[in-house]
Amino acid sequence: MSGHSKWATIRRKKEAIDAKRGAIFTRVAKELTVATRMGGSDAESNPRLRLAILKAKSCNMPKDNIERAIKKGAGELEGVIYEECLYECYAPGGVAIMVQVVTDKKSRTTPEIKNILTKGNGTLGNPGSVSRLFDKKGLISLKSDIITEDDLIELAGGAGAEDVVLEEDMFLVTTTPEEYENVLTAISNKGIQVTESGIKYIPTVKAEVNDQGNAEKVIKILDLLESHDDVQSVNSNFEPSPDLELG
Repeated sequence: MSGHSKWATIRRKKEAIDAKRGAIFTRVAKELTVATRMGGSDAESNPRLRLAILKAKSCNMPKDNIERAIKKGAGELEGVIYEECLYECYAPGGVAIMVQVVTDKKSRTTPEIKNILTKGNGTLGNPGSVSRLFDKKGLISLKSDIITEDDLIELAGGAGAEDVVLEEDMFLVTTTPEEYENVLTAISNKGIQVTESGIKYIPTVKAEVNDQGNAEKVIKILDLLESHDDVQSVNSNFEPSPDLELG
């Protein structure tokens, strides 16, 4: 995770904007509902729900919203039934994309994802064709003005984090999936608000794109995927050349 990534910086700034307008709350609510439906409403015996609640609290989600999402997953409230999907995609310039989705109607979402890819000359890959290029990691991002780097390294490292990186005005904390809950708990217990967190797909090899047209197509695909209502997370190995002019 160490090292500067131009696209990663652009994307994290977008995530911060999304969080302010409530997009993060919507995604977390879906995760709470799915986690409850799959493992029950008792957080003590449902690790996935415990993580979802922790994530919800770390982004200051109101208690009523959390309880409502859990009740929906437990069948105590009328509502839709969600299912999880993982899409492995290719974009121009050899870029690989992992898209995590929670949807109430896969037969609607899949064609919509395919349509987004087609608009940018991308394609949907077969299961396993793209995931082999990524490692599954816990990723926690937070503003750099709320804690010093040394303090965060001590706090997160002591809880089991693998890496802490400062990029622009954001800290990125990386963990194994197994240590993610411990690290997020340690940060949250200090009253530190995170911008985004979750189990993500981190690329093991970056795909550097030197062509301006291809880079713009990739950005269009990523933006459309991230703005889709059913999409929970988008991770790619996109690395635009430093010479390109990107907005």
